[in-house]
Formats: sequence, structure tokens, C-alpha cells
Amino acid sequence: MSKIRITKMFNFETGHALYGYDGKCRNVHGHSYKLSVTVIGTPIADTSHVKYGMVIDFGDLKKIVKEEIVDKFDHATVFNKNTPHIELAKELEERGHNVILVNYQPTSEEMIIDFAAKIKARLPENITLHSLKLQETETSFAEWHAADQV
Repeated sequence: MSKIRITKMFNFETGHALYGYDGKCRNVHGHSYKLSVTVIGTPIADTSHVKYGMVIDFGDLKKIVKEEIVDKFDHATVFNKNTPHIELAKELEERGHNVILVNYQPTSEEMIIDFAAKIKARLPENITLHSLKLQETETSFAEWHAADQV
């Protein structure tokens, strides 16, 4: 049976600041992220199965990515938990803002590694995460491919 890749795209707005960075991105700012999630698997061959012919129901993939990524990161501000912005993070939280403190620099590169781990952990065992593309601006993006992971 053929292996097929299925891709679903997501959009979310997230703010961040890059601790220790020597450019403008050291300041708190935000992006309109576009996340493409591609999984690979074999379409269900059982004609009596409700999802016959599907690798994965797009709705099931949407549920995973929304719960793990979109619902958490949309309209949140992400800071490295070791940043001197920690006081700002605490004040924002006290004022009811959604703040996420992470163990990494919240660059597209590091965020996509985090997203890959979260999504992989939720996929059914017969489905493999093939790739992610996280677009930060119209001209800038990071990609994660399973084949590149050693």
C-alpha cells in the first residue's frame, strides 16, 4: 500500500522577545505565524472503517495541533524562562495576559523543535510526523523534517 503525506495549515499570533539578541528582536514584538504540519501514513484499507481511505482525518490532526500548539500559543507572549524579562512576564501574567515561559530561546528554530515533540507525542502509532514549516514572516520560515533527525 502507498504511503501518503497529509498536510494541514494553521495560523496563530504570538509575541516574544529574544533574550541576549543583538538586534531589534530583543524587544517584545509579535508575529502572525503560519504552521504547516505534514504527516505520513497508509490510507485505511478496511472498507467497513468509518475513516476508510484516510491516512488521518484532517479533523483529528486539527484537534491535536490546536490543543498542543494553537490554543496555547495564540495571543500569548513567549519568553525564555531565564530572561531578564521575567519581571515583565510576571507583571503581564498578573494583569491577565497569557505568558509562556520556555526552556529555550523562542526563535522559530527552537519553537519548531518544541512543536515537533508535542505533535509527535499525540499522533496515533501508525502515523509519523513527516515535517513542519513555521513561517514567521512572508519571507522567513523554519522547517523541521523527520528525515533530518539523527
